Amino acid sequence: MQLPKIKIPKKYIKIGAWVLGVFLIIFLSVGTYAYSKREALLNKIVAKAIAKADKDYGLAVKIGSYGFNGLSSVNLKNVSVVPKDRDTLTTIDDLTVGVKLFPLIFGNVKLSEINLDKGSFNVVLKDTLTNLDFILKQKKKDSTTTKSKVNLADLAHDLLNEMLYKIPDDMQVKDFVIKLNDNDTASLKFHTQTATIDGGDLKSTIIVNDTAATWHINGEVNPGGRNFDVMLFADNNKKVELPYLENKLSTKVSFDTVRTKMEDADYSGDDFKISGSWSIKNLVVNQKRISNADVIVPDAKVDAIMLIGENFIALDSASTVFLNKATVHPYLKYTLSPNKIYEMKISAEEQDAQAIFESFPVGLFESLEGIKVQGKLKYSLNFHLDTSIPDSVKFESTLTPTDFKIVKWGKTDLQKINSDFVYTPYEYGKPMRDITIGPSNPNFTRLNDISSNFKNALLTSEDPSFFRHQGFVEESIRKSIAVNFKEKKFKRGGSTISMQLVKNVFLSRQKTLARKAEEILIVWLIENNKLISKQRMLEVYFNIIEMGPNVYGIGEAARHYFGKMPADLTLGEGLFLANIVPKPKVAMYKFMSDGSLKPYLLPWFRYIGNTMARRGLTPSDSSGYGYYNVRLREGLRQYLLPDSVVIDTNKLEMEDDEMPPGGMQDQSKGLFDRLFGAKKDTVIKTPVKPDSTKTRKEIRQEKREERRKEKENGG
Repeated sequence: MQLPKIKIPKKYIKIGAWVLGVFLIIFLSVGTYAYSKREALLNKIVAKAIAKADKDYGLAVKIGSYGFNGLSSVNLKNVSVVPKDRDTLTTIDDLTVGVKLFPLIFGNVKLSEINLDKGSFNVVLKDTLTNLDFILKQKKKDSTTTKSKVNLADLAHDLLNEMLYKIPDDMQVKDFVIKLNDNDTASLKFHTQTATIDGGDLKSTIIVNDTAATWHINGEVNPGGRNFDVMLFADNNKKVELPYLENKLSTKVSFDTVRTKMEDADYSGDDFKISGSWSIKNLVVNQKRISNADVIVPDAKVDAIMLIGENFIALDSASTVFLNKATVHPYLKYTLSPNKIYEMKISAEEQDAQAIFESFPVGLFESLEGIKVQGKLKYSLNFHLDTSIPDSVKFESTLTPTDFKIVKWGKTDLQKINSDFVYTPYEYGKPMRDITIGPSNPNFTRLNDISSNFKNALLTSEDPSFFRHQGFVEESIRKSIAVNFKEKKFKRGGSTISMQLVKNVFLSRQKTLARKAEEILIVWLIENNKLISKQRMLEVYFNIIEMGPNVYGIGEAARHYFGKMPADLTLGEGLFLANIVPKPKVAMYKFMSDGSLKPYLLPWFRYIGNTMARRGLTPSDSSGYGYYNVRLREGLRQYLLPDSVVIDTNKLEMEDDEMPPGGMQDQSKGLFDRLFGAKKDTVIKTPVKPDSTKTRKEIRQEKREERRKEKENGG
């Protein structure tokens, strides 16, 4: 079917031509007038900018000369910016900036060119002052004004546009230096010899700290298309190193290359969506809080999709993390209002188990290096915390095996504790002594020879579901997260006996992220593959657990505190020994001077005792479940403090890594050596911690006086 032809009358064509001609004349007239007045306009803009910098930021901006260079470019010479009462921030000898005219009509300043010849940017930190303080000044000023609610999606869109608009189509930078001087203890210098953008092709040569290294940032940039692909690497196949982090944070970081790509950025409905990737080759990190050894990541990449909504920032679940041959899909979301909400989901589809183990960063799981496995593994994690209702926190973590089997042990044989072995406890990174876990050690106690009063008390207080769980108790971890969040500090742990056993037997006592991750993985391997029976795990745990300064295992503890065999412990003695497990170094402070327990322990005895009674582990007791019958053995009572001395045990009950070198542990061990030598009946004299009103000498004098009076009275 042929459409009919529409014939436009000639008079309408003439009217249209006249209107278009009028608009063209007006546009040319305005352009000609603006061009004739542009020098005056430029002077006005420059003067206004200099005045605003001085008024709002306290910046003294000086420009030696400036003027137009062509139709849309401005040239500035001898520029300097100096914050008030601070060191010079920047200097530029020669700078030419060009803008695109068409976007300028709509109020958008997009750069067409930048030519910079010789300049510097200096950041100087002296004590608590820097020459960037003017930024903080402006933030304080902004905080005093009432602002309407910010839409994060729109804010991200505007900020990204501002950044992209400042990337020119053509750039030529020569001899530009960026310096950071930090209290004369650390410095960093980047000397950009050349940096060019030609048709989107980015190339640069940067000298680091004069002679330390030569870096390059090369790639392609297309700000109009909202995409770029840039890579950072060093000359001559050397590693990119960051010495400033080592000097300031005691952290060594180096890598071969790092690559960043942005493929697209635009609205997706009401949300702003940014798609891209980030990858790194041969990353090496050395930080004592992460691991005692170098952590090496040969190849890692993230294909990321970031969503920014009105009140949230999220990493979409379609994102993928590639770690060597393993892949993981993460989901992260942070909601700002009306309540702060943290969400994290991790999904790793079923994949080859050996590929996963080989993908672990070198140095992260030292004891598992070289392990060979078969089968497949699948992992999922779900975490959700609404800060307005922390008790509702969700935590679910599942590692699912399919035909999984350990073919060969790595550096450590995880079944070594099935037979006799030597355990070496450490304090402050130093070995205390070797302890044989087996019959050749007279303090070693078989599980069947330990009083059920102690076994049931410890399991009830530390890990009541030990014989039912597979190494982890999600509910306990969930409650720990809630408590620690509400307290704003680490107050409650979620460790099971399985985790404590692995931590002590297979791992160092250094508190690092790597050690914790390794602990979790080893527990899973042992429990899910039934490498060690629950009974043997409990037996070993009871024989290595620290129960006082240089007191290890139930055999030593029963003799040390009560002069008994582990099989003869009463209910009250079992409850007391279970009570000291979390903080064993302060056990002696829980006794009165006559060897009885301090009153504050009675509610704990009743709580744990009632729990045991409800579970049929002990008869119900309306008094204190043996609390009143506990007595420290006679030989240790002479080292107890007088009841008049007040000790804040909360301050004394410190974690191992919080104990001061040469503190309670070292003092106790030295005194034990002097008094008792190598006796098997381990006795430890707890050091006296006087209050502010009594000296050690006065306390000793009081003790001598008490003993003298006892002799006079025939005691």
